[in-house]
Amino acid sequence: MMEGRGEFAEVKETSILPMLTVDMENKENGSLDVKNSVENGRPPDPADWAVIDVVNYFRTAGFEEQANAFQEQEIDGKSLLLMTRNDVLTGLSLKLGPALKIYEYHVKPLQTQHLKNSSL
Repeated sequence: MMEGRGEFAEVKETSILPMLTVDMENKENGSLDVKNSVENGRPPDPADWAVIDVVNYFRTAGFEEQANAFQEQEIDGKSLLLMTRNDVLTGLSLKLGPALKIYEYHVKPLQTQHLKNSSL
């Protein structure tokens, strides 16, 4: 059982987000050096996403119907990273349930990850 746990830890260290391929190397100070690669045709940093990248991200995440709202409102990656909870819940005219999931499980984590990566 211990061998399986060691293997799991190795796998866990090789990715941060399921939508990105991430290579991480330990630096001398113990922090991790993250190297992203393009996957699904999107640049790794959401700030570089075009409107179609944002739309495709939400379609891939299972929000086919809601993805159209991002296209209609011309939300690119920079705009996505600036969105507040209120913007997602009211500004996109989405049903409340999907809007909450989009903000909590996608927009907020993308914002957090972008801030972490930009401060490295």
